[in-house]
Amino acid sequence: MSPVPALVIAGPGTNRDRDLALALQLAGADPVIVLAGELAADPKPLAHARLVGIAGGFSYGDALGAGRMLALDLMVGLGEALEEYVATGRPLIGICNGFQVLTRAGLLPGALGHNAHGRFECRWVELAPERASVCLWTRGIDDPIHCPIAHGEGRYVHPDPAQLEDSGQVALRYRSANPNGSVAAIAGVCNAAGNVLGLMPHPENHLIARQHPHPPAGGERHLGSRLFRNGVAAARDS
Repeated sequence: MSPVPALVIAGPGTNRDRDLALALQLAGADPVIVLAGELAADPKPLAHARLVGIAGGFSYGDALGAGRMLALDLMVGLGEALEEYVATGRPLIGICNGFQVLTRAGLLPGALGHNAHGRFECRWVELAPERASVCLWTRGIDDPIHCPIAHGEGRYVHPDPAQLEDSGQVALRYRSANPNGSVAAIAGVCNAAGNVLGLMPHPENHLIARQHPHPPAGGERHLGSRLFRNGVAAARDS
């Protein structure tokens, strides 16, 4: 079975692009890392990609707000092409800074604000997939996902979380303590079609059990890699 062509979009300051590329490669994709500016100058690779990921990190140092400048890069240079990509139903994932980019670009509902307690958070969390979600990335995952967080602006806000839940757009919630004050403990949301997922935690940093500082029994069931396997499987079918 041939690998799925995938793009990992990075920007100045992002630091999880190689981690995301590895996660996709292990799941069966053939990822290429490209800077948002380069992609805006030549968007042809986007048309050929079957799966796209927006890497986390601190794009532009988050100097003007988390994800703001990278979102501008994408929507000014790639807005129409990215919207066309999403409309085809092909999978797109944005992690941490990438989640912030997707909300600022209007591709996902809600927004991300400063952590409620005003401090940067770096710890491991447990995520519970929502069984009623339409999200293709979490499809069939019943066990909690364990992975780290590392953010100062990770508090998810939305005026009507109940409506999001009713439409199946809540993909993941914090099963452990809510680390940032996100409304309804929401850790990840998807678009109405289910092909676009944004989440603050970093599943790309729990691909093998020994990455966990305190590996739980049956640790293979809690790997973040299951999300990426779902994404690649959906890309093959799209």
